[in-house]
Amino acid sequence: LLVLASRMQEREIGDGSNYVIVLAGELLKQARGLLELGLHPSEVIKGYVQAADAAMAALDDMVVWKLEEKDYVVKENIEKATYAAICAKQYTSVDDINPLIAEACMCVMPKNPKNFNVDNVRVSKMMGGNISQSQVIRGVVVNRNTDTSIKDVKDAKVAVFTCAIDTATTETKGTVLIKDADQLLNYNESEEKMIDSSIKAIADSGVKVIVTGGSVGDMAKHFVEKYGMMLIRIFSKFELRRLCKTVGARPQVRLGAVPADEQGYCARAFVREIGLQKVTVFQQKEEDPSQIATIMLRGATRNILNDVERAVDDGVNVIKALVKDPRFVAGGGACEIELARRLQDLSVKEKTLSQYAIKKYSNAFEIIPTTLAENAGLKPLDVLTLLYSEHEAGNKNAGVDIQAEDVKLAVKDLTKSKIIDSVAAKKMAIKLATDAAITVLRVDQIIMAKPAGGPKLGQKKGHWDDED
Repeated sequence: LLVLASRMQEREIGDGSNYVIVLAGELLKQARGLLELGLHPSEVIKGYVQAADAAMAALDDMVVWKLEEKDYVVKENIEKATYAAICAKQYTSVDDINPLIAEACMCVMPKNPKNFNVDNVRVSKMMGGNISQSQVIRGVVVNRNTDTSIKDVKDAKVAVFTCAIDTATTETKGTVLIKDADQLLNYNESEEKMIDSSIKAIADSGVKVIVTGGSVGDMAKHFVEKYGMMLIRIFSKFELRRLCKTVGARPQVRLGAVPADEQGYCARAFVREIGLQKVTVFQQKEEDPSQIATIMLRGATRNILNDVERAVDDGVNVIKALVKDPRFVAGGGACEIELARRLQDLSVKEKTLSQYAIKKYSNAFEIIPTTLAENAGLKPLDVLTLLYSEHEAGNKNAGVDIQAEDVKLAVKDLTKSKIIDSVAAKKMAIKLATDAAITVLRVDQIIMAKPAGGPKLGQKKGHWDDED
């Protein structure tokens, strides 16, 4: 159940899946103490539901920063929104990664920001170099070299084919009877003329770059080279679809002339050597409306690249959450301590048995600042005490500063350091964690099926007649 809740958080928000697991686990741990004291599960569930509703309402009052729709295309605002999410994955490289994510998101931001699609920001991983050498390409990067000697084309019209660039083959087998050498030469010539006419028709329609998802024959490659066109094969149909989206082309299912309205346009298509790998880049100009942007990541090892890719994924998903709900609360455990404090006040006012469950629910939120303090090498109890005293004094944005070397300096207002969390992500995480914990508490008994019968007979070797 907890894994399902975590997957749902990943699917809906894209960030905060660990938060769901940690909070749900702590809620169940706190509920165990109440059940051992003799409180009925229905009372615990009732208190948890009441506390979750109160927490959701409290989050709306704790907003520290809200982004207006007109500010979605301001790079500094996007960097501020994604800063905390990237710090959680790549703390040392955040200053290199954050501007890349902001630039890529601005490239693909539609006129209506609510239609922002995370799949339009692609990641291409290149071995070698370091993170600071990474860059954003307005377009698509294909991890293949071209099949012809033409390596750079500007202001190119692009034709995309899903069929093979070769002679047409029949569905049924046929036998050609050739009686002499002249007939053999004529047969070859007719095949050449047929491919020549097909490639010439493509070239005459103004196409400079041919992209195919099928195979390419040697003779076809010769004629593509003859008419001075670039040719590249892309075997992934998803990558082919993304390229069509970038250049604005419509895939062709047969070889021949391509109508002008079905051709794509690319400002520049060129081969680039990065490290030991050659890639083909389909790049658009800044004024051209590109629907896809690619972040070209550089790194020394495959593990580093995979970690950075996960950080980029989290950062882009923050923008996805931002366009739904542009509000943010204080991070670094500040939001959780304020929620815990408010829920404790609510439990004091509650007269029914639910007050015990609400109190335990508030205690569960302490796991977030406690974990942060432990990871920073600080004493969790001292940090919690300081956090509560700061919040009681009215400093609602006080959180755990993991860079502090002394406990006394560990609590400060983190909103000034851009440590903020999305309200949408927090609300969804609290809802899913509470639902998972309540579902487990609703289970009355687990019935396990076991094989019936007496004790198992030992396995005898050999034939049973041998005993006589």
